[in-house]
Amino acid sequence: MWIDNFRHPDRVLTNLSSFLRRFELWVLAFQKVSTDETGAYTPRSAIQRSQLEDLLALRNAVLDGKFKWGARLKFFIKSPKDKIDYDSLSKRKIKAVLTTTQPAPFQDKIVQEVLLMILEPIYEARFSQKSYAFRPGRTPHTALRVIRRSFAGYLWYIKGDLSSLLDGMKVGFVINALMRDVRDKLIVDLLKAALVTPVVTTKVDDREKKKKKSRKYQKKRVLAEDEPKPDPYWLDTFFGFAPEEAEKVPDFGHCGILSPLLANICLDELDRWMEGKIKEFYVPSKSDVIWNSKEGEVEQGNTSWPEFVPTSGPDKTRKMDYIRYGGHILIGVRGPRADAATLRKQLIDFCDQRFMIKLDNESLPIEHITKGIMFLDHVLCRRVVYPTLRYTATGGKIISEKGVGTLLSVTASLKQCIKQFRKLSFLKGDRDPDPQPCFRMFHATQAHTNAQMNKFLSTMVEWYRYADNRKKIVNFCSYIIRGSLAKLYAAKYKLRSRAKVYKIGSRNLSRPLKERKGQSPEYQNLLRMGLAESIDGLQYTRMSLIPEADYSPFPSNWIPDHEKSLLEYIKLEDPKTLEEQQDFIKEHGLVSPQDYVSMLVWNYKKNALPMDQLSLFKNNESVTGNQHLLLDSNQDDHDHVSKEEENDGRMNAAEM
Repeated sequence: MWIDNFRHPDRVLTNLSSFLRRFELWVLAFQKVSTDETGAYTPRSAIQRSQLEDLLALRNAVLDGKFKWGARLKFFIKSPKDKIDYDSLSKRKIKAVLTTTQPAPFQDKIVQEVLLMILEPIYEARFSQKSYAFRPGRTPHTALRVIRRSFAGYLWYIKGDLSSLLDGMKVGFVINALMRDVRDKLIVDLLKAALVTPVVTTKVDDREKKKKKSRKYQKKRVLAEDEPKPDPYWLDTFFGFAPEEAEKVPDFGHCGILSPLLANICLDELDRWMEGKIKEFYVPSKSDVIWNSKEGEVEQGNTSWPEFVPTSGPDKTRKMDYIRYGGHILIGVRGPRADAATLRKQLIDFCDQRFMIKLDNESLPIEHITKGIMFLDHVLCRRVVYPTLRYTATGGKIISEKGVGTLLSVTASLKQCIKQFRKLSFLKGDRDPDPQPCFRMFHATQAHTNAQMNKFLSTMVEWYRYADNRKKIVNFCSYIIRGSLAKLYAAKYKLRSRAKVYKIGSRNLSRPLKERKGQSPEYQNLLRMGLAESIDGLQYTRMSLIPEADYSPFPSNWIPDHEKSLLEYIKLEDPKTLEEQQDFIKEHGLVSPQDYVSMLVWNYKKNALPMDQLSLFKNNESVTGNQHLLLDSNQDDHDHVSKEEENDGRMNAAEM
């Protein structure tokens, strides 16, 4: 499907039901959902026969139109961890199941996975290259690198939040957007039913929220083998640092994991409209060496330093670019502010006509680069630099002088980082942040706590990989986490202050803080004998240990690796490509490996043919010679026998 759709990205698909009939897709979807449910991968050999039969019944129900989204009591297939006998439930429990919010049924997730495997390759071949959220091979890092590569030189920025559009999306609009490329009745009806079927939600009273229940003592429970394990603390903590643009995931009815794909399908029309506006807005200038080619696709001059012309007068190149991450858009404009205002008005009219959403100037503010634009928890700003320019004057004299230029700086927001830490109760205060003890890890050992925080720090280092202030922001995160753990250990081991903790446990908290009773051996001796647990110290306790920001170059027309492989495979399969390669080889007087091997084989056969005939002739002569010898020996034997018979006859006659 991936190859066919990338080979013909513009065709309308009318027959997808054949893919729904393929049972291997359903088995693969069952494996994926079971892995999410149980927390462990389910190999195909571990699937029981009864589960395969139930999975087959679910597939047949979907094909026959008997499948209902959001079923609460009757299931074609149940989750491996669901041990409830729904036939023996009381009326009160049945009423509670039907009226309270429940997680999505297991069978719904399987159907969603199958539909995603069918629809994703269709639309990935059609989506714009300007969208980066909820798509394979594209991450927030990709968006930040594209901004650093393509948005340098833009003075005015329009930032907008279209999440309200996704929240109030009507069913008819979603179906119409889907049917532009997919017109299979079974698929469309299945998705329409998922959008129309109401989702049962429980209303929570404000009084119940205010009531604080007394915390009861709970005995520590050991998890079963097939029971899903809770998320690691470091991963759960890092998800609290999710940027505002990625924090909210679209959710359409019972579509579940299909909702992000449907959101991209609906907003793809906006991406295409903006691509047209980019071409329409582009006005090159001969006096500007930055973008003076057709549509600005091939830049001239030093593309990594496009701010050599920081002004935006009428004699300069006018250009704009656009990027979308989920429901959040960012538009950069190089030109006068009036052009940005005109574009904003056109964007408001387009959203009103196409999406029936009312936007205003406040929801789409126009900001100058000097104020700093926040996007994906990074601030886009302009930094003035004074490079040394060296050039050769007349007479071969080398002249060095100071120049002035500006660079686009992608900087991690320290204010946003403090806000996220405060939300997770790691610190308090804004101007002078003070770390707070991480009491959630109170009952864990020192080695386990340090290991969890090291994983968290490694993840933070990777998240701020492309930030210009990577060292500074990671050093701040390390300070907060180290101070939080020091306060935790001070409370846990009854030490008076953080200074006492650092004195005993060292700067990176790698030494054991638990007091040794009696004349017990030293920690190093216990560690050598294997009687003590090894404690890893905290990482990045000094700024010199933090890696530098990644400034690796990013290609202008970047596409993910899987799309690149697909396009290369399709190109190699094209007979025109083979003809072009053969013509090129002939023009340059070269020989392809296939032709060279064919020539070797043909020469071998041509030279070996007379030798084969000669050897065959010799073999024939030897065979005929052997036949003559055999005939002669047979004749001699026959003469010898006849003579003996004749002598025997004479002797018999004499006796008579």
